[in-house]
Amino acid sequence: MEKKKTNKKFLFILIALVAVGGTYGTYKYLHSLAHETTDDAQIEKNMSPIIPRVTGYITKVYVKDNDFVKKGDTLFVIDDKDYVVRVEEAKAALAAAEGSFAVAKADVGSAVANVSVSEANVQSTKGNIEAAKVRLWRATNDFERYENLYKNHSITKQQFEQAQAAKQEAEAQLNVLQQQQAASNYQKNAIISKSNVSNKQTEVAAANIEKAKAALDAAKLNLDYTVVTASVDGQVSTIDLQPGQLVAPGQALFYVINNNETWVVANFKETQLNKMTEGQKVVVKVDAYPDTEFEGVLTSFSPATGSRFSLLPPDNATGNFVKTVQRLPVKISLTENNDKEKVKLLRPGMNVEVDVHIK
Repeated sequence: MEKKKTNKKFLFILIALVAVGGTYGTYKYLHSLAHETTDDAQIEKNMSPIIPRVTGYITKVYVKDNDFVKKGDTLFVIDDKDYVVRVEEAKAALAAAEGSFAVAKADVGSAVANVSVSEANVQSTKGNIEAAKVRLWRATNDFERYENLYKNHSITKQQFEQAQAAKQEAEAQLNVLQQQQAASNYQKNAIISKSNVSNKQTEVAAANIEKAKAALDAAKLNLDYTVVTASVDGQVSTIDLQPGQLVAPGQALFYVINNNETWVVANFKETQLNKMTEGQKVVVKVDAYPDTEFEGVLTSFSPATGSRFSLLPPDNATGNFVKTVQRLPVKISLTENNDKEKVKLLRPGMNVEVDVHIK
């Protein structure tokens, strides 16, 4: 009799286990038809690196580890003595360039005045030449007429010589005026050439002013860069800075974590993606806060699997090939329905479990 009781207990336990297992299996199967889940997921936030733009020694640090800052708050200051000197040098260079421009402009004005005077001289010489030509024409006619009269012995030799001298004098005067005209034209061309040079010098001086202004703006900008401020509202990371420490441009010193936007990056197996689409509802559970569920929405899919973004992506064309299920990063944005205070408690890198409602 005792043996039969033992068999009944075993049978009851077996039936119970099968029932529980079957129920759980059925639940998981039905759940898998409407859900895709993964625990390969982390919280993400924008992490703004603090990178100085100028070289220098730190004089003062205004923040400590994990401090909350507002956009525009001063984080640390770099020694600005060298940059103040460079600003003064740029101001002096600008003043010198403006002085050179004033001198060049004055030369242009003088050259323009000289061109006007030279043109007036040329025009005056032209008028004198025309008058001299008229006098020569008249003296030549008188000479020819007196020459005929002298041949006929109608006038004296003295009268003929006077007419001849008047003609020669008119010719000489015309020749002198023509030489003066040539000299005036040469002088005019030389003045015009000098004026063109002065204009070019003025253009160069104006360009030097713009160059000096740009150098001054750059010097002032570098001076402003000696005060490093927060670019966004957020919380600073661990700060390993000390006064007197030398920093260089492009050197990431620490981070400011922006709490205004929080999302999840979940790495789903490629075999899970066939029914997942953008806009589907997602339930997010954070390991740090297991009693709280966060509501999210599937926002976008990565353009490539995570292995493709690694430092040494796999090349299946070399060596022995072993098929490995790949994972694709999927972005999940937290909705506005979540408690904002609880969302602020989330930190980048925290592990989470996501459940995508595919139906």
